[in-house]
This record gives sequence, C-alpha cells and structure tokens, in this order.
Amino acid sequence: MNINDLRRRNFLKTSIGAAAVSIAPGFLLFDIAHGKAQAVSGKVRWGMLINTEQCQEGCNDCVTACNKENGLSGGTSATDSQWIRKVEIKEVSTGRKVSLPMMCQHCEHPPCVDVCPTNASFKRADGIVLVDRHRCIGCRYCMMACPYKARSFVHEPLTDQNPDVPRGKGTVESCTLCVHRIDKGQQPACVESCTNKAILFGDLNNPDSEIAKKIRTVASVQVRASLGLNTGVRYQGL
Repeated sequence: MNINDLRRRNFLKTSIGAAAVSIAPGFLLFDIAHGKAQAVSGKVRWGMLINTEQCQEGCNDCVTACNKENGLSGGTSATDSQWIRKVEIKEVSTGRKVSLPMMCQHCEHPPCVDVCPTNASFKRADGIVLVDRHRCIGCRYCMMACPYKARSFVHEPLTDQNPDVPRGKGTVESCTLCVHRIDKGQQPACVESCTNKAILFGDLNNPDSEIAKKIRTVASVQVRASLGLNTGVRYQGL
C-alpha cells in the first residue's frame, strides 16, 4: 500500500465515522444516494426458514439466481465472491445426507459488526446485516469473526455491475438478503428462484406472517446456536 492509499484510508476512518452521526438510524448511504428518504422499521425483522427436506442435492438454483442478481462471477475459487453456497452434510452414524444453502445468517448480535474498526459492517433496524463499501478499508476482521464463512473479499476490479448492488475492489461483501429488492416489496432472488419451494422468507416479528406461523409449528434450528447470535436464518430438517 502506498502512502496516498494509507492517508486516504486513515481519513475515511475518521471523517466518515464522524459524518455518520448526522444520518438518522435506519438510513443507508446508498438509500440517500438513490433518493430514498424512508427509514426502515425495527418493528420488522426479516428472516428465512429453509426446509432442508425440500432442498435437493445438486440443485443450485438459489446460487445461480444470487450470482445473476448481484453481479457475481459464479466462480468458486478463493478469490471469487460467494454470497450463498450449497453445503452437503452427511450424518456418519446413519449415512443420511442433507443439502442446504449457507449464507450470511443476519444475526441479531453479529460478530462481524463487533470487530469492524470503521463501522462499515452494520445491522439495519430490520435485522439485515450489511457492509458499507465506502467505509470498508479491507482489513477483513469481519471475515475472521464470521462463524459461517459467509463473507468474501473483492480482489479484482469489477465491471458490468448491477446499479442497485454497488460493489468495489478492496472491500468485503456478503449476502444482503437482496435488500434492494426487499425495499421495493419484492422477495430475495434465491427465494423467488427456488423451484422446490425450500426457502420461506418473511417478517419474523409478525406473528401473523407465514414464516412466524411455520416456525411455531415445526422444529427448526439455528446453525451454531450455542453462540447465542439469534440468527435470522433458520433450518428445518437438520
């Protein structure tokens, strides 16, 4: 890193952090840039319930849809961004296999937010965990802190981006629950694309929502629940 880059990053850590206090809680920097002036509500908590019994081994519809929606390459090397990946689990004693999508779990108490030195990692009022690329200095502390290996670092310059999904070289990124779609009243791309109807999306805080009713009636688990993170993504059939 040259001296100009170092000065720029040090400047961003102080000036952006100070400027953030003037922005009302719940607003996003890219919301303001796109002319949106409506804060999200803490009354809502967006989440997912994934039925692993309906999630088919070898099916990657959700991964493909995520890559297309968010402008990801679809590669799986160490330098490729993966916002969602399929994980195959086998129970040794019975031989039972389970296939499940793994992405940012949108924790109520996200470790990535706790370790971020510039407040680039943050949680919206509605529970969605995001990264502000303008604040991110690429330190990757959040990647080390995430117990789900759900974050990626952008190594190369990006082209042909989706204007609704700003990304940038030298920053960390992860699943946003397709926040740009949610804010328009749409479903995340992975949910919409799942031909097996394995992913249920909705408001966990609304007792009358389909997802809240489902969680009350079926057994579901949080991955690594012992960490006490209270994840927004739950799994049925594990």
